[in-house]
Amino acid sequence: MEIACLGDSTTAGTPGFLSPIEAPPDGRGDVRSQYAYWLAAAHPGWRVLNRGVNGERTDEIAARFDRDVIQSGATVVVIIAGVNDVYQGRPVDWATANLEVMYARAAAAGIPVVAGSIVPFNTATPDQNRRMREINAWIARRAAALPRMAFVDTRAAVAAPGDPDRLAASPDGLHPDAEGYRRMAEALDPALRRLVSST
Repeated sequence: MEIACLGDSTTAGTPGFLSPIEAPPDGRGDVRSQYAYWLAAAHPGWRVLNRGVNGERTDEIAARFDRDVIQSGATVVVIIAGVNDVYQGRPVDWATANLEVMYARAAAAGIPVVAGSIVPFNTATPDQNRRMREINAWIARRAAALPRMAFVDTRAAVAAPGDPDRLAASPDGLHPDAEGYRRMAEALDPALRRLVSST
């Protein structure tokens, strides 16, 4: 069973870990600083591939979809992307159009999708938080409308209690700590198990 985890820094494991794409062949750093590690630890029978790259927008992630998901033989793909689009000032429809491309590529290849929400960063402006919320709401609607797709609120999994726009804990104010990545894995796990069992 192969799970491809596709995304940006919050998939790669920034700042504690460099993904295998960033530091071939196996990645480098604190392995606990990636949600893929915690998923693999919980499911020894799964091969969980970290296909995150720090700083990438949705268009850049979509450009490597075939290589990092389809050619890897993934059974299921986790897609968490869009924060860098927001950070770099791109509009909501820019990000959602590129996410739609990835969802369509997965559907055409017969690969179920677990779609995570964009996680917060502590320096976000009100406008950036508004755009992240709009993208996340769109992701949830698409997942509800598409077969073999599940939405997971990974933002809520790492957010501070009572403050959905800030991280519960962070080494740099921009990314979760290792405990946050563990919580992301815990949130993703039930949806992954459902989709894996249906394949």
